[in-house]
Amino acid sequence: MAFARWDPIRDLLVIQQRLDRFAPGPPGWVPPVDLHETPDCYVITAELPGLQREDLQIHTHDGRLTLSGVRRERGEACEQYHRVERGHGSFSRTFQLLVPIDVERIAADLRDGVLTITCPKAPEATAQRIPIS
Repeated sequence: MAFARWDPIRDLLVIQQRLDRFAPGPPGWVPPVDLHETPDCYVITAELPGLQREDLQIHTHDGRLTLSGVRRERGEACEQYHRVERGHGSFSRTFQLLVPIDVERIAADLRDGVLTITCPKAPEATAQRIPIS
């Protein structure tokens, strides 16, 4: 009698694939994003290859910054794809910024498929040393 090693992760992945056939997840895709903080600002970097400036929207509201957009499907109707791994459709990412930002000075730059959003902190939000008496 031969024994096979049980791999629970593999079994869970197979179950997930079977379920996705009947109840696929939400349409669209989620671009990878980095968010880091410097003493003066927050910097958000998003990988958005193939998108143009007119495909993107950036909004702020109540200390949150929302990045949204759409990547359109590529290809002709007569093409036959053998594998599709790059997502398309709409996306939306929202980030809660803990320190108030200066909305008037937010800058966004899209270069080589990478969007960089710089959100300067509001002047009253800078750290101050408190003297102890």
